[in-house]
Amino acid sequence: MTNVRRKKYLLEELQIPEAFYNDIEDIDERPRIETEDGWTLVILRVPIKREDIKLPFYTIPLGFIFKDDIKVTISFYRTEIICDLVRYSQKKHIQINDNFCLVLRLLLSSSVWYLKYLKQINQKIKLAEDNLEKSIKNEELQGLLQIEKCLVFFITSLKGNDVLFHRIKNLKIQTENYDTDLVEDVEIELSQAQDTANIYSDILTRMVDSYASVISNNMNNIMKQMTSISIILMIPTLIASLYGMNVPNGLEEIKYGIWILLSISIVLSAIGVFLFKRRRWF
Repeated sequence: MTNVRRKKYLLEELQIPEAFYNDIEDIDERPRIETEDGWTLVILRVPIKREDIKLPFYTIPLGFIFKDDIKVTISFYRTEIICDLVRYSQKKHIQINDNFCLVLRLLLSSSVWYLKYLKQINQKIKLAEDNLEKSIKNEELQGLLQIEKCLVFFITSLKGNDVLFHRIKNLKIQTENYDTDLVEDVEIELSQAQDTANIYSDILTRMVDSYASVISNNMNNIMKQMTSISIILMIPTLIASLYGMNVPNGLEEIKYGIWILLSISIVLSAIGVFLFKRRRWF
């Protein structure tokens, strides 16, 4: 079914509010719950893995619309969460008879997938750290910054899902119908996903700051070395400049005057190198 036919079926045959459809289509839509003309819209953000090297992990809106016996999940991007939830429910023989219980199941499944992708992000952080220990290059630092962007999207989306969860949890008309074990599982997994994302983000931020300090320190050492070399090279240049002036200096009549000046320059340069090494400027 093409996108046009799918949209026509949802809007014309099922008569889903077009505003709901357009909200889910917006990639930046935030998690929320909304009602209109007897229809209820629940939007949560779920994680996806992409082939984009610059941003390998991202979050997308997943919409769940229901009214009476009609239940529709809509996503404009490929995600494994729905299929995974169906397989898990069939395997465990889980019966979902309530719409809000299905929302809780979606929140639980999305939290589990957040944790799965966070483990993969942690592996990427460790790999980048190993590469940086061998050689600090721009590519490795850029890779860390890209991972940091992924974590920012994860943290923001998880916060939105958490707000949505507590709003659904506190619905007065549904409080008595909830499975307490399911609510507790969602709360635990969602909290764990948020804590894990925050921990990885803090670790990554500190790591980037540490390597930035190392790069700055290395640059300072290089500048010290260049300054030391410049000062040492100035000694023979200064002597040659003074010797080349049209002013009597007592060496113009000596046969080996140039060699005397060269010897003085070498000795003074060697003394300069020795003094700089003693002060650990190299």
